[in-house]
Amino acid sequence: MIELAASDDHRDRADAGRALASFAEVPEAREVLVRLVLDVQDTYVTLETAEALLRRQDVAGLRIVVEALALADVQQSAYIQDAVGTVFMVFASERDRALERCDALSRDASARVRQGSAELREMLAEIEPVLFPQEPA
Repeated sequence: MIELAASDDHRDRADAGRALASFAEVPEAREVLVRLVLDVQDTYVTLETAEALLRRQDVAGLRIVVEALALADVQQSAYIQDAVGTVFMVFASERDRALERCDALSRDASARVRQGSAELREMLAEIEPVLFPQEPA
């Protein structure tokens, strides 16, 4: 997958991003995943990789996204924001857990992670989910 991430074909890189997202906690994959989220040749790779990482709904996936956000240009940030909306627009509970994880990442030792988590937190706070937990009867 790491070799596929360096392909000239954007579809191969997007496939690699989706597949490598399963290994977000592995140090060798993390650097490659950040590079794929920040793909300079095709925003499709950015969108697909960011969505796959966000769908993990864990700290490992979010950490890569916030690292990339801290380095992203305006266009890349817009596509990452689209991925955030796609993943977290349905269930309020999932969005709220992601907000909690951003709060935890905002205390990280890395300035890049802290900056990116603040940006992601803003994106998440703008989302109005469709479904909220049901109040107990």
